[in-house]
Amino acid sequence: MRHAFGFLLGVLLTPALVYGAGWGYVQAGQSFDGAAQEITDSTRMYGAFALLAAVGLVTGVIIVARWASPLVSLVPALALLGLSAYFLIDPARALDLPGKVPPAGDLDFGLRMLLGSGLYALLGFALLMPTWAPRRWGSDRDDEEEASESYYPAAQR
Repeated sequence: MRHAFGFLLGVLLTPALVYGAGWGYVQAGQSFDGAAQEITDSTRMYGAFALLAAVGLVTGVIIVARWASPLVSLVPALALLGLSAYFLIDPARALDLPGKVPPAGDLDFGLRMLLGSGLYALLGFALLMPTWAPRRWGSDRDDEEEASESYYPAAQR
């Protein structure tokens, strides 16, 4: 049951991470003037940074959470790495994908930039790492039994 819930959560988190990072990137880019080296819209900048920080926080929790099924991180990792591989094979068609998925507009620019810059590949590899830990694939009961055995040696029970 834990892995089924983890798979579902991974499916739900994938677009949240992708769209959150893309939208935050666009909003941050629109809120400052690079030539003048000044922030033109501080409210938008703070909101963009808060969203990017939330995406980073969720990613970090997924990576370090020992209670979470490894499928929570494996599903988004495979999606991001697959999209990045598709970009390397056929860049024009991969960069056309954001225009086919709603919502359209400035968000498409952010999705294309993060895909083309390799940031989604970086995020995908970071999310792939926790799936290699054998401990994450076991159940919580196994962890509890291990903890009780180390606390109470067999001779004292």
